[in-house]
Amino acid sequence: MMSTDSIAEIPAPPPPPPATSTRAIAVPILLFVATCYTTYKTGGPFFAVPLMITLLAHELGHFIQTVRYGVPASLPMFIPIPAGYSVTGTMGAVIFMKRGQGDRRAIFDIAISGPLAGLVFALIFSVVGLQLSTLGPANQPGIHFGEPLVFKALSYLTFGPIGPTQEVYIHQIAFAGWVGIFITALNLFPIGQLDGGHILYALLRTKAHLVAQLVLVSAIVAVVLTRNWAWSVMLMLLMFMGPNHPPTANDNVPLGTTRTVLGWLSLLFVIVGFTPIPFSGS
Repeated sequence: MMSTDSIAEIPAPPPPPPATSTRAIAVPILLFVATCYTTYKTGGPFFAVPLMITLLAHELGHFIQTVRYGVPASLPMFIPIPAGYSVTGTMGAVIFMKRGQGDRRAIFDIAISGPLAGLVFALIFSVVGLQLSTLGPANQPGIHFGEPLVFKALSYLTFGPIGPTQEVYIHQIAFAGWVGIFITALNLFPIGQLDGGHILYALLRTKAHLVAQLVLVSAIVAVVLTRNWAWSVMLMLLMFMGPNHPPTANDNVPLGTTRTVLGWLSLLFVIVGFTPIPFSGS
């Protein structure tokens, strides 16, 4: 009788790779097509095309890094808004990642790659669009756009000093660039699951929690004091998600000097890219 000790153990065959859900592919594609349509109906082709390129670059920046680091993630989910309910036709896009996957460096690279990729196109379209824009009399009826510092600087480089009786009437391409800058800055706020929240946690680890809480409370106070209630939905969403970032798979992986400097510079972009009153008028 043969001893079981002499029988070589036959390894179990590896499990088959998980089948890609048809829904996981179909839904993002349908949302992308729907957002192309809503942005086109909102601002025409010269607005929709550059804006969708900017948003797609942003989301692909995230997605490519998730593939690089092997972090499970959904395809980009674009958020369409029907024409007439928004001046942009979209609320941007999101990618859903599984929590606790990816170490400190991976989360940093995933988070920062989206804003950087989208910002490149946003700046390009802003510069090109401003070349096609015109100066006109100020305070005319219609929708007026707040100007982030970076957009003001680009306007100054294009038109020079603008008098108090003049206003830049931006081309649709410039408007797409403006939206791209605004969305980038909004995503870089250092709170919770926003891109800036991921970056801040990678920089400070658990010390980021106090900073995120202070930023959220400051935003709430600012909205109440200024009565800028348009931000109420955004604030409620941030409070629902929570300001604190969950731990990564390994918080002790070093970032290095280059990533650290780039991370702080990206967070500072909020100062020059964000405007608290993006739209005014009627």
